[in-house]
Amino acid sequence: MKPSPFTYHRPTSVGEAVSTLAGLGASGKVLAGGQSLVPLMSMRLSAPDHLVDINGLAELDTVEVSDGQVRIGAGARQARVERDAVVRDTVPLLGQALVNVAHPTIRNRGTVVGSLVHADPSAELPAVLLLLGGVMELRSPDGVREVAATDFFLGPMSTAARPGDLAVAARFPCQPPGSGTSFVEVSRRHGDFALCGAAAVAVTGPDGAISSARVALVGVGGTAVVVDMTPAVRGSGGDLDPSVRDGLVDEHVDPEGDIHATADYRRELARVVTGRALEQAVGRARDGGRRR
Repeated sequence: MKPSPFTYHRPTSVGEAVSTLAGLGASGKVLAGGQSLVPLMSMRLSAPDHLVDINGLAELDTVEVSDGQVRIGAGARQARVERDAVVRDTVPLLGQALVNVAHPTIRNRGTVVGSLVHADPSAELPAVLLLLGGVMELRSPDGVREVAATDFFLGPMSTAARPGDLAVAARFPCQPPGSGTSFVEVSRRHGDFALCGAAAVAVTGPDGAISSARVALVGVGGTAVVVDMTPAVRGSGGDLDPSVRDGLVDEHVDPEGDIHATADYRRELARVVTGRALEQAVGRARDGGRRR
């Protein structure tokens, strides 16, 4: 199918993009990577009257590290972030998640911020932002509004962005010393949307024992589900208690069945990917985060 007719806008500055979007309100959509929006338009699942193309705005194509955070601009492609050495060293979970996002050709065009704004409940990057306690920057004519990840994702394909807002960047806290991360997912084929996935982070205390462990699960709810897994880590060895781990998953996860998987299967997958991701994150934390 072909998209419905729309008016195309190509602003030459962020300020012009913001003013254009503000004038369009709910009838306007931002075109960045287009890897989610364009297919939806082609299937007539989305029919915006106006497209505002921000691909020509070099000031949004940025990856910067400052104040203990990596700030990724709205124009930065997923492939660039995946390969960035600074990102790999400071927020390794981003790279660990990005290799699971679709296929390399998609990541060459898709943007990190675009995936976050799309807010697919099976997507990897919203889980990373939630688990790390990241922030979205939304710009309007009134200025830049910062929204914590916990307040940004409202439900499937639904965020706190208002009509006319331009998401200009996402900020991910850098990994502290003595921590380890991992991302594990199960899909029918590599590159497909995850049936279930888990992002995990584990942190060691001064004595070398695991002081905290958390996971964010995708594919099991309207948004990624964050679970504190610290009670499942036993003693200074960092061993996981399977019964406690699975109990915590069951307590927080209530998936629905669909044509791809039953609810019971997704619940079992949640237990499996949680266990795998936690084991890897704990191992990396105890190894000083060196095994990426």
